This record gives sequence, C-alpha cells and structure tokens, in this order.
Amino acid sequence: MTTSSRAQHAPRVTFDTLYDTLRERVPELAVDLDAWTRRMMRWHFAPETGSPFWVGRRDRLGFDPLTDVDGFAALELFGLFDKGELRAASALDLRPRGYRDRPFRVFETGGTTGAPCRIVNVTRLAYDVEIYRTVLQARGVAGGDVLAMTPSGPHAYGHFVEGLADSWRGAVYAIDFDPRWVKASLRAGGEADAYTSHLVEQTLTLLSAERPSLLFTTSRLLLELAMRLPRPLHTYGIRAVCTGGTTCSAAEAAFLRQEHLEGVQWIDTYGNTLAGHALQADAVPGAPAPPGGTGHSYHLPPPFAVLQVVDPADPWREVPVGERGRVRVTTLLEDLFLPNLLERDSAIRTGPHPWFPWEGVAAVQVFRDDLTGPHGAVEGVY
Repeated sequence: MTTSSRAQHAPRVTFDTLYDTLRERVPELAVDLDAWTRRMMRWHFAPETGSPFWVGRRDRLGFDPLTDVDGFAALELFGLFDKGELRAASALDLRPRGYRDRPFRVFETGGTTGAPCRIVNVTRLAYDVEIYRTVLQARGVAGGDVLAMTPSGPHAYGHFVEGLADSWRGAVYAIDFDPRWVKASLRAGGEADAYTSHLVEQTLTLLSAERPSLLFTTSRLLLELAMRLPRPLHTYGIRAVCTGGTTCSAAEAAFLRQEHLEGVQWIDTYGNTLAGHALQADAVPGAPAPPGGTGHSYHLPPPFAVLQVVDPADPWREVPVGERGRVRVTTLLEDLFLPNLLERDSAIRTGPHPWFPWEGVAAVQVFRDDLTGPHGAVEGVY
C-alpha cells in the first residue's frame, strides 16, 4: 500500500484523538521527559555521537553531564545559555557525529536580537512537519496547495512549509522574502513600509493567479495583506491562514477575525528557529479560559523542547500559573541542544490543555526590560 493510500484509509483525526495520534505518529512524544533528557546527554556528550560544539565543552563544564544530569531539572547545572556562543560557532561544529552519514541543512535565525545564529537540521524538520500536519488534519484543513508568504533562503519557516506541502503532494507558491532587510532598515532608523508593500504585491499576484488552500505568513504581514485585499480572502480559495513569527495585539487580532477572515480559519503558532513551534490551543469546554484576552494559548511539545515562564529577576524561579514572566526555553533534539535560553519574549504561564496535556503560554509580547543584544529586539515583519 502506498503512502497516499494509507493516508486515505487512516482513521480521521479529531481533537479527542489528537494527542494519541501525535504519539502514534511521533513515538518520541511518549517518552518521559527525564528519560529523554538522559538520552540526549548520552547523545550530545559521547564522542561517537555528539557534536564538536558540545563534546569540546564537556571538560570545561565543571560537572559530568553523563552522570550528574539525572533528569530535566538537573539541566540547571548548565546555567543560562549564552546565545553569543551559538553565533560564534561554525555550523559544521554543531553537526552531531552520530549523523555524519545523514543529509543535513543549515538554517539561520532571523536576527531579531542581533547577528543571526546558524543551526543544523537533520531530523527536526520532519518532526515539525508530522506534528503540524496532524494538527491541521484535526482542524479539517490539511491538504491542497500552499501560498508561502514566508521568509525564504536560509530560514527554516519556508523549508517547513515546503515539507508540509510535500507531505500531501501540494504545490507551494512562494514569494521572495528576506526578513533581515527590514530589520537592518529599522535599526538604521528607516521604515519597513516599502519592503512590506513589495511582499504584499507579490502575494496579491499569486492569490489572483492561483487558488491556494492555505496561506502561511506572519501576523504582522497578515494584517498588512488584509488591508490591501480588494475582496475577502476566502474568495481566493483560502481555507486557513497559518501564522508564526511576529505577534499582533489582541485588538488587532479581533479586528482581523471580524473584518477580514470570515470563512477562514486562523491558526497561529508561537516560537522561532531555535525553540520550534508551540501549537495553538483554543478556548474549549473543560479548559481554563486563556488569559490576556487572546482566546488561545500555545503549547510546545515535550520532550523535544520545554517552555518555562520565569521571574525576570530570578530566571530559575518559575512564576505561578496565571502570572506573567519571561520565557525560558530548553531545546532537546538530536540536531540541537540548547539548555536554559532566555527568550526575547514575556508571556503568561498557563496550565495543560485538553488537546495538549502539558503547560503552555499565552498573551506573548516582546520582553521590554533588559533585552539581550546591543539593539534590543527588532521584530520587523518576521
């Protein structure tokens, strides 16, 4: 039986079966977090499998990650991760020796808080695609052709969209989008308007010429596109808009839903190249109402990564559920290990959700105090 015929005969995914389906399709999601942490320590710090980046640091850590890290909580031994070390590293030094015979790609971050970071992808993109495809199936919008109003070139987002469309043999119509051009202009005191118009014009051309089912973009660009549309988005064939990257306010989100997204699902994610995709969980019966007036929360699937909301004055103290703090993320993948990275964002800590039974965040916004990097966070359009 072919892959496509298996997909046609597979049981329908619903929100009641979503978590079980995710664990069936991605068995690593069922692994206990402490056990996975120990497994990642063996992988990243063994000379046979680890990357030169981490194996070369083992003797300088002041502890032995193979014996002293007995679970997730013990990752605090690493202290806060300095993103400057990642910026200074050669991408090839991040490639695990255990994957030396596997194809790989080098992705770059958008450079929101300074110079871009480079990372290596071997398996992570495949995990992301399978997880997100399953979520789209539960929402009833998987399949069809895709319009990618997303960063191109070295940025993971565009490659993720291509992989997703490949999973159901859909076409990808992509615009030419360099997010760092906008950020460089903003840092120099310029404006983003001209480049944003360039992106919107490319997208309008593709919307008029083709009939894609899904639009991938950022919340900021969705707002700009909506203001320029000559007719409702659903009349172009769009069934769902999937966003990530930059955020918009609760008022802007309400405006988009009420005025421009009639008949179109809007599915957002929170995350970035280093952390991955935290999945949107909607307000549903049996779940606490998401705080901050957003109507949803975001949940990053462990054991691949863990979001924690911490006291800005004490990054080792998690704030209680319902309170705002700074986001701290730990990434635990074979491709990438980043312990205790303080993010550019603040958020409200939320509890587990019926769809995703692990804690999440809501009401994400740029962290306004003590930003890392000499220029703080420059969001631009991505």
